Amino acid sequence: MRASRLVTLALLLQARGPWTAEELAERLGVSARTIHRDVDALRRSGVPVQGERGPAGGYRLPGGHRTRLTGLTPDEAEALFVAPPADALGLGGFLADAQLKLLAALPPQLRERADHAAHRFHVDHGSWFRPSEPPPWLAAIAGALWRDRRLRIAHRGRELDVDPLGLVLKGPTWYLIAATARGERTFRVDRIEGAAELDAPAARPPAFDLAAHWATWSRAFEEQLPFVAVRVRVDADALGLLRAAADSRRRHELPERAPDGAASLELDVWFERLDYAESELLRLGGAVEVLSPPSLRARMATHARAMAARYDGG
Repeated sequence: MRASRLVTLALLLQARGPWTAEELAERLGVSARTIHRDVDALRRSGVPVQGERGPAGGYRLPGGHRTRLTGLTPDEAEALFVAPPADALGLGGFLADAQLKLLAALPPQLRERADHAAHRFHVDHGSWFRPSEPPPWLAAIAGALWRDRRLRIAHRGRELDVDPLGLVLKGPTWYLIAATARGERTFRVDRIEGAAELDAPAARPPAFDLAAHWATWSRAFEEQLPFVAVRVRVDADALGLLRAAADSRRRHELPERAPDGAASLELDVWFERLDYAESELLRLGGAVEVLSPPSLRARMATHARAMAARYDGG
């Protein structure tokens, strides 16, 4: 465990500096006292860690120093070759070159594990029955984000100048987090109608944390989505299908199995909208009966009569 932490510490110092002991302790999940001991251990092993006092001080490595990639575990080497969505960002060629250089630098046993993973795992970020091509402006947005340049985007018929702060891939969907004149906003990239990089630097808040921002935003987004309750009677053997159809945020409120001997259950199921409920419950056919609200029950009955008439007429 400590050996892995020492390698991570050396790589953090190599990536940037200086780091205070407190920053490193928070990043590695240990105490500042442990960081001081780890730094001493790195120095004894020949890593030239420098320490500087004062408000702008901390630990750093001298310019040009590079550690070797001998600290990778077999699992980490495999994970590096399970392809991330680099092609969609216009970085596929760079990723392939980087992986080739990394592969050449790995010890033989790790090289075999990485090659093994690359030939057995492939990540497809698309979704069935949706266009597999990435949004047309994604590469341009990613380029401006990488270069810290301002963007002009067309969104819902309007042009907006924004400062890109991050891109998030949620399932098959890309989201752009950007600073606007009205504060930080989140845009679905496939709903952006155009994007052009501007000859102006983006203003990026120094303390902006993309992962923390996304966690807070997505939680708030989910909480503000509405719910509608639908009272149903469902066959006991179709309870699993009903759970799969319900809104995932309140699916846990449904029982996982019917009581012993029960032929059916009467319960409330939650959906985001009534039309979603209608679409999902129609898939269950005669295994479910909508009891309320009356408007949805009437629509389900209309569907049932139309289907019966079609088959009776045949």
